[in-house]
Amino acid sequence: MTELARLSFSIEKPLLERLEKLLKLSKYANRSEFIRDMIRQQLVGREWDTDQQILGTVTLLYNHDLHKLSEKLTELQHHHHQNILVSTHVHLDKHLCAEVLLVKGRARQIRQLANKLRQQKGVLHAALSISSTGKSLA
Repeated sequence: MTELARLSFSIEKPLLERLEKLLKLSKYANRSEFIRDMIRQQLVGREWDTDQQILGTVTLLYNHDLHKLSEKLTELQHHHHQNILVSTHVHLDKHLCAEVLLVKGRARQIRQLANKLRQQKGVLHAALSISSTGKSLA
């Protein structure tokens, strides 16, 4: 098990009250685990800021009836095949599709891919979710 260190810090009372509310809402067992997760989230964000090798997902919602949209999205994915680990496609109804791409690569490359996909006419929503390869979190 990793060696633990005990910390003590000062915090304004109104901010502490907000922290306590967040803890209750999130159902963390204790403050320590909540703070560890906040730190990890900051570390993941830094990975994206420094253009390291990262992991993420791109979620798309689009109308497949729009002329050539499916072909354009597929073409873009083929062009970035080195960054796409897996793709899942779901038919939501007669016209709408959702697609989730698990992506890995430099943060800059992944942002560019997400933006290119998002900019296609007929894409109703596109979201990039950032994560980490985990190497810097261990």
